[in-house]
Amino acid sequence: MRILSTELKDHIGGTVHIRGWLHKKRLLGGLTFINVRDRRGLVQVVLQNKDEVEKLRGLQIGTVLSVDGKAVEEPRAPGGVELHDATLNVLVPVTEEPPIEIDKPLSHKPENLDTLFEYRALGLRNLQETAIFKVQAAITKAARDYFYENDFTEIHTPKLLAAATEGGAEVFKIDYFGKEATLAQSPQFYKQIMVGIYERVFEIAPVYRAEPSATTRHMTEYTSIDAEMGFIDIKSLEDLLSGFLNYVNDYLWKHHESGLKLLRATKPELPKAIPAMSMAEIHERYSKETNQNTVGEKDLRPDEERWVCDYASKNLKSEAVFVTDWPAADMKFYHKAQKGQPELADRIDLLFRGVEIATGSMRENEYEVVMKQLREKAGGDPEDPGFKPLLTAMQAGMPPHGGFGMGLERLTEKFIGLNNVKEATLFPRDINRLSP
Repeated sequence: MRILSTELKDHIGGTVHIRGWLHKKRLLGGLTFINVRDRRGLVQVVLQNKDEVEKLRGLQIGTVLSVDGKAVEEPRAPGGVELHDATLNVLVPVTEEPPIEIDKPLSHKPENLDTLFEYRALGLRNLQETAIFKVQAAITKAARDYFYENDFTEIHTPKLLAAATEGGAEVFKIDYFGKEATLAQSPQFYKQIMVGIYERVFEIAPVYRAEPSATTRHMTEYTSIDAEMGFIDIKSLEDLLSGFLNYVNDYLWKHHESGLKLLRATKPELPKAIPAMSMAEIHERYSKETNQNTVGEKDLRPDEERWVCDYASKNLKSEAVFVTDWPAADMKFYHKAQKGQPELADRIDLLFRGVEIATGSMRENEYEVVMKQLREKAGGDPEDPGFKPLLTAMQAGMPPHGGFGMGLERLTEKFIGLNNVKEATLFPRDINRLSP
């Protein structure tokens, strides 16, 4: 019976059978040590028999092995256990030297990222790289758990659309049996439609943005965590996002602390209620402190996002902050303006460790107002197949509702402390990369 690396401690003194990949080999004092990697981690094997050592001649990292040996307690070995008196069986030999060394940390310096991504299929076998995506998988699980615990229904919406509905300049257009279709920029209209059915819905799925940007924060394909709920106000949305970020944070550090420490991550400081600052206040404080005047600007600059997160960390004891009171001039046609202050949108952005990770807003739920804003703000045709399903749902009666979209890769990047969203992406897609 196969024993996994994390189970060896339960078999000390017994003979065990393991299987995995040759991860590292080295000579030390006349002994040959090898590390065998399985899905849980590493097993150190001590080889003394020359015939067993000879089996490894000419074989490279990645060779698939099975090993039988005696489990012996050894505090210096991975997991505190190693195998003695081992017998090797080569299941799949690898004889070609790999182009990168996966048994030591891979460089994430900006000048090395192209190499990192070019050999992604091999580099992901590195333990640090593996840890990144185990953390990401844990974020996804925690997100689902949080939504289910708060009575959300998981949905799956189309990614092939009949028309661009949220900005034609940023969509990928494809031939669809002789018709033009687009790849979904978000599940926005579908999740609003589903509020009229389930009241609370969420989706974790890929979205596509044809943004000609080669930055550390943009990709053409990423995974979006989307949620929408009815019978709420903007404060309810802040509470939901505060709870979400805290839930994920606590889950990660409870269940994946070893992986986070391997990546030298630090646990974020997050209060139960994440603090909020208006855009005008941020502009004013930033301008006063830096002598760079941003007062009156309709958005935050990237350096302002970093500045306000530093400010919140030092003064508000929070590494996350909400930005409120966005100008209504740039809001989408389906967004809602603030009651009594129509010059401001009922919108929040959530900034975390220096970057925006989520945008949330209340949606306009009055049919006649949505129709008016569609024509005036988007120049849209109500009969367009991209808009008509949403309008049909609105006409049938929609409660006050709102939601948010959040990038899974950005969230992963910031929890771990990486510098580029692509480092938190298995196989990144941007304007320069379409493979591997």
